[in-house]
Amino acid sequence: MKKVKLFQLMDLVEEIKKVEDLITASRKARTSALLIKQYETKKNQLIGSLISELNSPLLQSTQSYLLIKTLLEKYYPATEDGISDVDFAKLVAAI
Repeated sequence: MKKVKLFQLMDLVEEIKKVEDLITASRKARTSALLIKQYETKKNQLIGSLISELNSPLLQSTQSYLLIKTLLEKYYPATEDGISDVDFAKLVAAI
C-alpha cells in the first residue's frame, strides 16, 4: 500500500514542478496575469493535496511533517514577519 502511495506523491511533486515551470515561463514571456493566476491556483491546489496526503494517517510521521515544512519553506518563503497574509490566504484556500 505504501508503494502505491509513494508513486502518487511523486506524481504530485512532478505536477507541482511542471506548473511552477509554467509560471516561470509565463512570467518571462509576460503572459496575461489571469493565466499566471490560474497556474498559481493550480499549484496551490496541488501543494494542498500533497500536504493532505502527507498528513494522512497512513503516512503521518516525523519525516512527513519535515517534508511539509520543507514544502512550505520552498513555495511560501517566510518574510521578516513570517508568512505574508496573502501567502497564508493562498495556503488556506489550497487546503
